[in-house]
Order: sequence, then structure tokens, then C-alpha cells
Amino acid sequence: MNKLNNLGWKNSDEDVNTETIARVIAVQKNSYRISDGSMEFIAHVSGKFLNEAETTIDFPAVGDWVEADKLNDEQKAVIKRVLPRKSQFVRQAAGLKTEAQLVAANIDSIFIVNSLNHDLNLRRIERYILSAYESGASPVVVLTKRDECTEEQVTDVIAQVEEVAIGVPIVAISSVTKEGIEGLFDYLAPGRTGALLGSSGVGKSTLVNTLLGEEIQDTKGVRESDSKGRHTTTHREMFILPNKALLIDTPGMRELQLWDGESAMNEAFQEVEALAADCRFTDCRHQTEPGCKVKEALENGEITEDRFQSYLKLQRELAFEKRKQDQKAQLEEKNKWKQISKQQKNKFKYRS
Repeated sequence: MNKLNNLGWKNSDEDVNTETIARVIAVQKNSYRISDGSMEFIAHVSGKFLNEAETTIDFPAVGDWVEADKLNDEQKAVIKRVLPRKSQFVRQAAGLKTEAQLVAANIDSIFIVNSLNHDLNLRRIERYILSAYESGASPVVVLTKRDECTEEQVTDVIAQVEEVAIGVPIVAISSVTKEGIEGLFDYLAPGRTGALLGSSGVGKSTLVNTLLGEEIQDTKGVRESDSKGRHTTTHREMFILPNKALLIDTPGMRELQLWDGESAMNEAFQEVEALAADCRFTDCRHQTEPGCKVKEALENGEITEDRFQSYLKLQRELAFEKRKQDQKAQLEEKNKWKQISKQQKNKFKYRS
């Protein structure tokens, strides 16, 4: 068996030299840890890679398959290129700068982790589901800390989540009692890759330790006053589980700013989109227009006002983000041609 299969390799392209292929299993700033299935290497990207990379998304992320020159004696490597991705989870980077941040690549399932305590946030779950669908991976909602709730509370929370996670699997677990843990393996089969995403303190690192059967990741508790967590995971890292599935742990996100997601609205808000498609007017704004199926659904309680307002808010946010990205692209294009023009003028000046 190809040693890369241990890392989830499924590429059957005969033109690929598998001896040069490795998978990124950890990223810390500009340093990468890669594995070829039998040996790990500390790697950096080549100078040619640096010169040709146009955006931050072009750089390797955890889960990427890369082509690299490996120095087995020193366990160091130089990454020459990133192989085409089958999925990628991207968000708007934190801060004011308009820039995409690639969180993880080549993932099959995205586990949206939220605790069952009063830190539960349905609007946040909606955002993660939208971004998960946009990534090309399948979302799964994981509700942790089941041992801290009564069965009645668990049932109530699941019912709330079901209203915003239409058609998305929901698994309630306890890393303490192990209840519900087996249900996760329906989405973590051997050779498949999952990624844990969510806020700090929801139990992602504890879950990694539970699935691995050993204390690998540092963990900290949450403040009792508000159930808010503290950052424990400081970088993205991939682990091989005992059943040969792969799991990526990520640092907690205080917020998830959308980068893209317009094409995934019909999946994340399928009940609203289906109703909107039946409105009398194709440009219906779902306010005072006659024959509006969405307005009818709101009036009869088929969809909640909170759900609909979240739908509108995310649409506005995506439109605003697209305008920012377009403006940035236009500015970069303008600056590029200014630089080319300047270089041409200098070249002509020196020739003269």
C-alpha cells in the first residue's frame, strides 16, 4: 500500500511522482510540518513559490498536499507547489484588512463545535454551516458537554439547532462520559479528513484527546460566569486517529467573518430559498409584495423572524464583502499597471 494512503491520499493521477508528495500536518507562521506517511519534515516554501504566490490563499494550509524536495538526512524540506484542492475553508482574516485566511484544505467533514451550555449561539452556527457548504466539505454540528446537561435540556437544544441546521447531522457528545462519541465515527471513516471549528472553550482540544485516547492537546476550562473559553490551541494541526481517520484541530475563533458564501445560501438556508423561488415576482424583497411566499411563511410560523433576519443579514454581509474584494482587486490592478508603466519609462530613459 502507498505510504501516503495513511494520510488520506486518493489521487490516482499517474503523472504525479508520489515520492515527492507530502501532506501538511501543521502550520506555525511561516514554518510547515509535512509528512510523507513514514517520515515528518520541517519545511518552508521555495523562493520561486514566494515570487509566484499572488494571495495568502496560494500558500500551504493544514491538509494540503504538496510537492516538495525532501532532505531525509536532515528531515527538512522545500515546498515547490501545492496540489489542487478538493475543498478549502476560507474566512475573512481578523482585523480591518480585506484579506482571505485559509483555515484548512482537503477536508471531507467540518465539525462545527458548540457547547450545550449558555454559550450556545444559533446565529454563529448558521455562519459556520454557510462557510462549510461554501468550502466543499459536509457540515456536522457537534454539541459538547452533554454530561453537564439534563436529557430534557439536550433535547431542547437539539430542537433549536435543527431549526437552523436544516438537513445537517447533529451529534451531542460528552468527552467525559464518552456518550455520543461513537456517532462521530460515522463521519470519520478511515482515510477521511475532518476539521474541528468553533469558539474557544467549546471542547475541541478535549475532543481531540478523547478521540486519540491520550492527552496530546492542552486544555483549559471556561469561566463559570459566562461559559466563555480561553485559547488553548495556538496553531492548526492534523492528527491520525486510531481508526486511521484524520482530524484537524484549529484555534478558537472569536468571530467568523465571511469571505464568500453566496453560492451556498441555497444549502444553508434551503427552506427560505425554496420559498423565495415560489414568490410571484423574481425580484421580490419579501416585504410588501403581493404573492410573497416568504411573507406568508413568516405569518404562519413556518419560518421564524430571527431565522429570516439572519438570512437577510448574511446576504447583506456577503454583498458588502464582495464589494470590498472587488475594490481591492481594482486597486491592485491599477497599482500593477502603474508599476509596469514606470518600469517601461525607466527602461526607455536608460536606452536613450
